[in-house]
Amino acid sequence: MSVAREAAVSGEGNVPLRPLSDGERTAIAGITIRPFRDPDAAAVRDLFVLVNRQLAPPGGRDAFEAYIARSLTEEIGRISEYYGERGGGFWIAVNAETVVGMFGLEQAAADAMELRRMYVDPSARRGGIGRALLRFAEAEACRRGARRLELSTSELQPAALALYRRAGYRQVRDELADAVSNKTVGGGVRRYYFEKQC
Repeated sequence: MSVAREAAVSGEGNVPLRPLSDGERTAIAGITIRPFRDPDAAAVRDLFVLVNRQLAPPGGRDAFEAYIARSLTEEIGRISEYYGERGGGFWIAVNAETVVGMFGLEQAAADAMELRRMYVDPSARRGGIGRALLRFAEAEACRRGARRLELSTSELQPAALALYRRAGYRQVRDELADAVSNKTVGGGVRRYYFEKQC
């Protein structure tokens, strides 16, 4: 993997973020993490829609379709502008020019960045791409001067919850999300909020 800035994450507990040394960098064959470019828009959109449709629980499909439509309009359909306006950026993981993962960072506070839209294509999961994206995001947040990285995920994503906990993220709260926005589908889905210090 061509990852110039990764972060070391080991074991359980609240592990501080730090850049990896050259000797600590790991490789995932054929995967490159690079900044989003406008020609990537259709592939990112397709991955976003695919993952969110798979997350929709029985009886929740209409709510998810409304959430997808809103997010496409407000955020995913205008990635460069959206993340640029929020002091962040967006990256993709590619394998032979196929988008297999993605994430965004946006400024959450003067000293914090928020990890957004970290998704891995279902056909590429269980191969370390999610861990690599997370390490890259952590290193990028630190490089940008953040003292902590914040993120949230829902009860509908148990694998993501496990990943963040294993990576040393501390849960700071949970809540039932009633309001619909480009960050939450609403509908009473429980969301979990985490952070990790740089």
